[in-house]
Amino acid sequence: MTAPTDHPVRSFRFERDTFAFAHELVWKYHFDPVTGAMTTYRANPPPTYYHRCFVMVRATRLFFDHARFAPELPPVDSATYRKLICQIVSRNPRRACAEPERLVIPGYDGLRLFSQAHEPLLKAACGAAWESYFLRSHWRMIFRVSGRFQEKMAEKLQRSLHKRGVSLVHLFRFPRITINHGIVLYGFTESAQTIEFEAYDPNIPAHPVKLVFDRHRQAFTFTPNCYWGGGVLSVMEIFCDWPY
Repeated sequence: MTAPTDHPVRSFRFERDTFAFAHELVWKYHFDPVTGAMTTYRANPPPTYYHRCFVMVRATRLFFDHARFAPELPPVDSATYRKLICQIVSRNPRRACAEPERLVIPGYDGLRLFSQAHEPLLKAACGAAWESYFLRSHWRMIFRVSGRFQEKMAEKLQRSLHKRGVSLVHLFRFPRITINHGIVLYGFTESAQTIEFEAYDPNIPAHPVKLVFDRHRQAFTFTPNCYWGGGVLSVMEIFCDWPY
């Protein structure tokens, strides 16, 4: 199921509301299937668009909250699209705008098709790599994250999804930083044992991924993938109404 929102017509759809291009990895990872040990090696050829995962998840929300795609209108020139992108990404990611205040992007039905057609424009305008590092929320990772805190976080994420339709989260391990990444949550299903959050991962644009909260363990786990071997990690909502 997709979490209900105050504006059902704006429910988040993976195939429409995500970037088509990938956030690239500086390192490649290999996980031993028996021991789980991780080895790394530099990507070859080197990536050209990297260290921007938080830039991409912020931009995903900004387009969802502040743009209206209009496929019925004819496409416009690159200069006009560049201006529209810059206006959208300069808005506040913590607040959605009213429907009349949305900026109209003509010629496309969503961010995925738009990013397929105008990848260089979006990469140039959505934000620089340093913006992924200097986030006010990052300070929280240096303190202990308790199971009770994660339980409260899972509840807050559910409330955020009910209210906004999307929630941005920081995935991390500290002090041994084996993951430090941002993803977009847009739906959830729950049972007596777990809450399974459906997510868009900018590292893996081809399909949705899952972030799971285990109620008994009071812990989040993230699906194993090409850069993460699986297991428990800490989760923090970002670009939200909290003071950090």
